[in-house]
Amino acid sequence: MSENNLKVENSKVPAEEIKNPALKAAIEKMQEDGSKHNIDVMITECVKAKFILPANVRQIPNAHTKNGQTVMGNSTQVQFRLLENNQTKQKFFGVFTDTDEMNKWNGVAGSHKVVTDFDSLAGMVMDPKSNTEGFVINAFGKSVTFPKPMVISIKQQFDYMRRKKNIIENGTQVKVGEPDEYPIDLMAALINHLSTEAPVNAAYLRMIEKDGKKGYFIVVDFLGDMNEIFEGIADVAKPFIDDEEALTLMPFTMEFARNAVKGIEPFYKKAEE
Repeated sequence: MSENNLKVENSKVPAEEIKNPALKAAIEKMQEDGSKHNIDVMITECVKAKFILPANVRQIPNAHTKNGQTVMGNSTQVQFRLLENNQTKQKFFGVFTDTDEMNKWNGVAGSHKVVTDFDSLAGMVMDPKSNTEGFVINAFGKSVTFPKPMVISIKQQFDYMRRKKNIIENGTQVKVGEPDEYPIDLMAALINHLSTEAPVNAAYLRMIEKDGKKGYFIVVDFLGDMNEIFEGIADVAKPFIDDEEALTLMPFTMEFARNAVKGIEPFYKKAEE
């Protein structure tokens, strides 16, 4: 077991009120029958759930200057308890559906109970400073492990479904293919922009026809805030397209996107360090 000093968004809901019966039932059903449907239900419940994350909270004395005088005070340091795989030595955040499940972990009974959610956990897992490989739900009961690649994929897919623009709406009739001609100026502007965006690994360009209307389809392989990255791309593309609807964006982690660019070279690829 080890500790991690990252920040997490703490819910105002008391830990003792966190129960998650729907998630626990979905985990149990998935473990009895690992069908795609049962896995999807479990993931959906996980994204909706609140979790308990054990942590050690310490007050650290510090000094700061105010009105020219040194003032002594305290800062709060939160260290999250981590699970470690004995064989691989990989570290995972250990989160729990309720206090009964948390108390199965010997040595954490006196820990501070941080209430968090999937979005916050995903941010912590993706933070390079975390040095973790994912998180485990109910590690000492009927547990489920979410490795980092799975966390990234789920986070991006649900973020995509929450977006309201530059996306493919459910039920839209689409066709994907090669552009009639490559928009050299647009691609040059995007390459210049993406080269300054550290979280973007690669980007692909295709032509898409949505309900009979053609536009550009950009698939982005990235690690970071989707809205920030997609808005940046949309702003750069705006002078080169007829209207906002002529651009569609999608993360590479989505199956539709991967299939759309299968065998296609990216027009932008992050330089190796």
